[in-house]
Amino acid sequence: MLEILPIQNKTDQKSVCALVGTEFSPDMLAYSARYKGEFCGICQFKMTHRGGSLFSINCTKTLPDGITEFQVLFTLGRAALNFIDLCGVHKAYYDGIEKDDMLLRQIGFDKNANGEYFIDLEGFFTSPCKCHSK
Repeated sequence: MLEILPIQNKTDQKSVCALVGTEFSPDMLAYSARYKGEFCGICQFKMTHRGGSLFSINCTKTLPDGITEFQVLFTLGRAALNFIDLCGVHKAYYDGIEKDDMLLRQIGFDKNANGEYFIDLEGFFTSPCKCHSK
């Protein structure tokens, strides 16, 4: 089973960022993904004056058998958005350097008039769930 867990320690977050080759951002929250106990990805995010901001979603180059890169990245992105929404922040952006349009759209982002990847989380995770309507 794929597990998404918060990274509680900045030293651990820095180490995990190095494993996937992404910039460590100490002011960000982070989730890690593990499959059958094996680390396979990280998502860094934070709250800003605009709303939630996902900064990076990355996975290891070699994944354990039984899981795909898409499953890891999609689940990390949705978990971060759910946390942002549960904090009462209902607007979120993807502000990372690496932009995989297909992945970001599957997670739920659309480009706004300014060309930014944006999602309105109001009701996104409530019943009936809007998260599968894209």
